[in-house]
Amino acid sequence: VQLQASGGGLVQPGGSLTLSCAVSGIDFDAYEIGWYRQTPDKEREGVSCVPISGDTPRYTKSVKGRFTISRDNAKNTVYLQMNSLKPEDTAVYYCNLKVRRPGYARDYWGQGTLVTVSS
Repeated sequence: VQLQASGGGLVQPGGSLTLSCAVSGIDFDAYEIGWYRQTPDKEREGVSCVPISGDTPRYTKSVKGRFTISRDNAKNTVYLQMNSLKPEDTAVYYCNLKVRRPGYARDYWGQGTLVTVSS
């Protein structure tokens, strides 16, 4: 199983970025997938996740109304559209796939993509 994240970069406050995470090696549409972020002085936190298609996405409070997560099961890809970015959104963003089966549980992680919000 491989997760390949991309789309990070430098953006000014108020700007937008879209992160992508392509998943290979597994039935993508059978599991929950989402995004976490981490800065050097904080623990990794969950940003948003989308359960199996059809379920309601979830967002951490600080990004509600600004970020939108979506998944394209045909492309095995999850996206995070980030609008109205703030300096406090600066972090390394990681995509996460939660594989849960009877008797088996494992999280897979992408390599991380850096988002810097600064003027």
